[in-house]
Amino acid sequence: MAENQILDGAQSIYFKGNEVGILVSHGFTGTNQSMKPIVEAYAKEGYTVVSPRLKGHGVTPEEMEKSTYKDWIDSVEEAYKWLEERCTKIFVVGLSMGGTLALHLAAKYEDISGVMVVNPAINIPAMDNILDNTDDRFIAAIGSDIKKDGVEELAYDRTPVKSIRNLISLMSETHDQLSRIHCPILIFASEEDHIVPPENSEMIFETVLSEHKELIHLENSYHVATLDNDRDSIIERSLEFVVMYSNAK
Repeated sequence: MAENQILDGAQSIYFKGNEVGILVSHGFTGTNQSMKPIVEAYAKEGYTVVSPRLKGHGVTPEEMEKSTYKDWIDSVEEAYKWLEERCTKIFVVGLSMGGTLALHLAAKYEDISGVMVVNPAINIPAMDNILDNTDDRFIAAIGSDIKKDGVEELAYDRTPVKSIRNLISLMSETHDQLSRIHCPILIFASEEDHIVPPENSEMIFETVLSEHKELIHLENSYHVATLDNDRDSIIERSLEFVVMYSNAK
């Protein structure tokens, strides 16, 4: 598959709307297919929305292997700058590693109006165990951890071990930046998650210095909650959050 042959459903998504912008980031080995329902819900309300395809994602596992966590940061940075040119207020949203990237942006840019994360990744001990116990180039897929019957995530069927090393570096770097986050934050955490331990969300909630912060437990979804049974609740609560803090002085 050629480098520029992107999987159908994995393309970056852009909606031009009003002066409130929302940046949405998918997760590790995933694609924008996992974020499309919330992206479309935000756009329907008139917001300007961008959901970038993270470099190395949505093509092949071999292509992902060539990218680094710095490339993934660059992908969301470019999307953020696109919103800056069009919007007076910006919110960032992310699933899993997309949540890690959203937190990274919130720590860097003080003018971000709010951050919303779904099962964000900061510490995954199983990833360290993989590095300690395999010499393989690829391991099994980690996508599609979804409780709802008949729903599948568009994600890689193999996970590059080199990319796991980069994910660990990103999580570690972002962990050290959490105390720089002061903007309002909304955290969604699935009570049963087979990829990211729910304790990640608890730790983020306790560490950020946001005056306004809320942790919402999802009782009927696994890791990819944006495609799971709690999807509509995530959309509803996040839209309420955007309305509240886009109107804040």
